[in-house]
Amino acid sequence: MRQLTVVIPTYNEAENLPSLVDDLFATSISNLKLIIVDDGSPDGTGQLAEELADRLPGKLTVVHRAGKMGLGSAYILGFGVALSEGAEAVGQMDADFSHSPSYLPDFLAKLENWDAVFGSRYVEGGRVDERWSAGRVFLSKFGNTYARVILRLQVRDSTGGYRIWRSETLSGMPLKRIRSEGYVFQVEMAYLAQKLGFKISEQPIYFEDRRIGQSKMSLKIQLEAALRVWLLPYFYRGLHSNRA
Repeated sequence: MRQLTVVIPTYNEAENLPSLVDDLFATSISNLKLIIVDDGSPDGTGQLAEELADRLPGKLTVVHRAGKMGLGSAYILGFGVALSEGAEAVGQMDADFSHSPSYLPDFLAKLENWDAVFGSRYVEGGRVDERWSAGRVFLSKFGNTYARVILRLQVRDSTGGYRIWRSETLSGMPLKRIRSEGYVFQVEMAYLAQKLGFKISEQPIYFEDRRIGQSKMSLKIQLEAALRVWLLPYFYRGLHSNRA
């Protein structure tokens, strides 16, 4: 099975991070590595991550950024570090326990037959936290339908951020051209992967609401998503699949 490195962006996740790291290393995945990309968290998440790295030499790398610079650029930076360190597979997940580490071993096994595996709330067997309000469920489903119709996406959950990629898949994508932040970054990555002809498997997950802390969602992030979805076909109009 491929060596997996998981990239986890953080901003004010000090209360969640230690337990998440423990749960990740409690999975059956051997030779697992983590990369924490912290955006100068005021609550000390970055320093806590360094302490965890000292406890787990060679297994956890911490990347510090000067301030809150956005989800998309954090992932692009983390992906670059993972690939430079020789990762054979690269994962991405949130730090708030909305993405359960228990799914990772199965995702990694399925990566043997797919170019990427996406955790999905909106395929058969997937579901969201029962505590979500009807309004939140509607906005999430509408956002996915909006992106899927405009971009003709085949994936059902293009805004979800729980994914693993073959290193060859990420290396074959124009990551330096990506400018999206917020959850539209996930849409852009899904669009690029489909446009380049990569095979994506969606696996059902239960999406739990964050246990501790506040959501990072904002009106600015929502407006960015609504606009950028329309621009993606223009930005990548000259990009074509080179796969047989």
